[in-house]
Amino acid sequence: MRILLLSGEYPPMQGGVGDYTRELGAALARQGMEVHVLTSAQAAQGPEPLTVHPVVARWGWGIGRQAETLARQIQVDVLHIQYQTAAYGMHPAINLLPRRLRRVADLARLVTFHDLKEPYLFPKAGPVRRWVNRELARSCDAVVVTNREDEVAMQREGLAGALHLIPIGSNIAPAPPPGYDRAAWRSQQGVAPDDIVLCYFGFLNASKGGETLIRALSLLASDHRYRLWMVGGQVGASDPTNRAYLGRVQTLIGELGLEARIRWTGYTAAAEVSANLLAADMAVLPYRDGASFRRGSLLAVLAHGLPVVTTRPAVALPELADGETALLVPPDDPSALATAIARLAADEILRRRLSEGARRVAAEFGWERIAAQHLELYREITSSKETRRTPRL
Repeated sequence: MRILLLSGEYPPMQGGVGDYTRELGAALARQGMEVHVLTSAQAAQGPEPLTVHPVVARWGWGIGRQAETLARQIQVDVLHIQYQTAAYGMHPAINLLPRRLRRVADLARLVTFHDLKEPYLFPKAGPVRRWVNRELARSCDAVVVTNREDEVAMQREGLAGALHLIPIGSNIAPAPPPGYDRAAWRSQQGVAPDDIVLCYFGFLNASKGGETLIRALSLLASDHRYRLWMVGGQVGASDPTNRAYLGRVQTLIGELGLEARIRWTGYTAAAEVSANLLAADMAVLPYRDGASFRRGSLLAVLAHGLPVVTTRPAVALPELADGETALLVPPDDPSALATAIARLAADEILRRRLSEGARRVAAEFGWERIAAQHLELYREITSSKETRRTPRL
């Protein structure tokens, strides 16, 4: 089976959807599939066992011709769009692509919605923006969502029959550099033996509660052991609003006099990200819209066995049991967040229990399992197309 994944971003571009596409594509290739990726010109071929086509200079109306040409050239069986509005420059051409590709015979067309944000078209275009997202979903043979919240939202759009929930996995494996020593790594970063290292992982944007985190750290400032590591790139490659929000967070840090308490690692290789996560005492992820398994950052810290303080999910997630696999607090509540952090810092038994629970949860989100779910769906769709094409005797 030949599979063409289409993504607005791909490494070395910084972005969760690009990392997801790389991990999914590599896992599909390991299971014997021929995998291609159509992506932006800033991307590059990596060591993964798949073929990258970094040929899209702009995600405008020309993408229809480029995708159709490549699909015919390599004779793909499946075209699978990885949809995140910002990754395509907020342009609606990608939303109309599956309809154009109906003329490619026997091509299975799928979309994974990594978020449900609507593209910007023009002022006061609200109803049209909703329509282009519905059009993308309804012109595909199957729609994949990555979390329960988006599944519920899409069911309201009348897509239950074509809808499939397949989770994402961690884009950072617990694999620090060779010879890694946790105590030595902490010491190299200026951490004293009794310091408490909190870590935040992922880009900053308005939905992730960065200001709440900084205000909670300020409430803990009388205890000089607390340190905060902001791990990974700050803003990513796709969403321009992230930079403005980063500025707000940095201004708040200055106003509260917390510069000396915070270390920004910047964008680094995966092994260094893993080393920093393993060196932390806990992860603090105060998402404003609630914890969700669409967040690769959450899955990454769980995979590293970090005790996690995060916000209560908007839709119940049985895997996140308060006090067993995470500590859950209300969103936008610095006081509750600070209280939970202090509680976890003071209770070694609780930290150990949450660490073990985190690893149990992460085990349910392995890439080989995720790839197998995709393959089952691809085969179901392609088989259905073949059945419809074969005349009855």
